[in-house]
Amino acid sequence: MMIMKQHLIFTLSFLLLFFLHCSRILAQAPAQAPAPSGPTNVTKILEKSGQFTIFIRLLKATQVTNQLLGQLNNTNNGMTIFAPTDNAFSSLKSGTLNSLNDEQQVELVQFHIVPMYLSTSQFQTVSNPLRTQAGDSGDGKFPLNITSSGNTVNITTGLTNTSVSGTIYTDGQLAVYQVDQVLQPLQIFAPRPPAPAPAPAKSKKKKAAAVADSPDDNTPTENSKAVSLITMQNVVLFGISAIVITLSL
Repeated sequence: MMIMKQHLIFTLSFLLLFFLHCSRILAQAPAQAPAPSGPTNVTKILEKSGQFTIFIRLLKATQVTNQLLGQLNNTNNGMTIFAPTDNAFSSLKSGTLNSLNDEQQVELVQFHIVPMYLSTSQFQTVSNPLRTQAGDSGDGKFPLNITSSGNTVNITTGLTNTSVSGTIYTDGQLAVYQVDQVLQPLQIFAPRPPAPAPAPAKSKKKKAAAVADSPDDNTPTENSKAVSLITMQNVVLFGISAIVITLSL
């Protein structure tokens, strides 16, 4: 009886130790990796920084943010975005954004997006001018040039000269860099040549003088009629005079 009791105690102790050991192993097991969250959301990245509200609003209003979601999910080249801060937009002339039509707003946003991933080290070897999503820079409408010297990355557009002031996000596919000026493309912001002035109209005085100086179209005809009438009168008078003289004889 004593042996059975000892055996039971031993068995229970073994089971208790085994249970505690298994619990410890389960507790130390790594947590399951979260499921992929889908393509990178550019607006969420910018919202986290907290100083790009105007650029975010433009991305949404022009629906470029939807294009980015699709392109980031289906491209192997990646993408680079130069994001202007709110202060950059505030430094524009008042009413600038409101003066742009829908097409120009889309082009302005797309001008800040390069359809390839560029790391900071690649800025030193990039070929200028860069092609942006606004269009081919070869026609001179959307030129974007980048030069690098040490840690300084300079960007020029023909109207804007600024530099990259910080890296907001980079993952090998998407790079988002902060710029402190809005990149202004020539196609939208370059001054247009003035329209040619219309030919000056003749003044009323000059017209009146021209009419007065020009010969009257009816004058020769009227003068001719007057001469014919005088001639006829003379012939009649001559005839009457001849009759009177004849009768007096």
